Amino acid sequence: MSNSITLAKKYAAILDEIYMENAKTAVLESDPALAREGANANEIVIPKLTMDGLADYSRTSGYVSGDVTLTWETARFNYERGRMFSVDSMDDEESRNIAFGRLAGEFVRTKAVPELDAFRFAALAGTDGIGKTSGELETGEAAVAAIRTALSAMDSAEVPAEDRILFITPYIKGLIDDMDTTVSRAVLTGFESIVTVPATRFYTSVKLNDGTTGGEESGGYTKAEDGKNINFLIVHKPAVIQFTKHASPKIITPENNPDSDSYKYGYRSYGIIRVYENRKAGIYCHESTK
Repeated sequence: MSNSITLAKKYAAILDEIYMENAKTAVLESDPALAREGANANEIVIPKLTMDGLADYSRTSGYVSGDVTLTWETARFNYERGRMFSVDSMDDEESRNIAFGRLAGEFVRTKAVPELDAFRFAALAGTDGIGKTSGELETGEAAVAAIRTALSAMDSAEVPAEDRILFITPYIKGLIDDMDTTVSRAVLTGFESIVTVPATRFYTSVKLNDGTTGGEESGGYTKAEDGKNINFLIVHKPAVIQFTKHASPKIITPENNPDSDSYKYGYRSYGIIRVYENRKAGIYCHESTK
């Protein structure tokens, strides 16, 4: 597919940028010290500790022996995407370096970041065994009640109250903010942070376009056919393993390009998002029925 670049005639000082917010899932990035590299390049290995519980103490024979088992849980990287752009050096010069000069930042901001967020949220929401319910939240009171139900379920499963993050759509958050001042919003005070997520990144399942199949040449992502809108997602941060192993921008200047007199910009992202096997109760998803 050829580029479509309008050459500048009268230069504006500011690029007509697309509105787009920064990464919402950055707060979930894990501490690399908690995992060691696996034997294969596409895996990491996570320590998993189990042990026996208390037993009766005998005043004659003393303690009952117990076992401690340390195993390693293998997690495969599940996100690998990339794209390469080429911009002719004269197109770039005649557009006052906007064609290539702003390409990298705009691509990461408007394409790479939203897709990564959408993939991560869908991966968490689509994990078997997490807390999940569905329904329409049309009032602030209904939203508060649904969040209380979610927190109660997590409390009952003994998920620690610390490090809980509420991801919520701006619409649902607005319903709560607009409630009568006499109605309690105390349920929101129990979170480490509250992150509003654009609805276009908040699905239970997404389809990543491959960039080559007919109809998918533009790449990016869409909501999957079986995907539903997420109203809110509560994440206990220690329940998630999220690593960006490799996020590499590559720039090739015209003088180093053997194929053409063009700038080339490539971007590749490789990482993992998944829920620890023993900590699925630390994720709770409230999805729409529509």
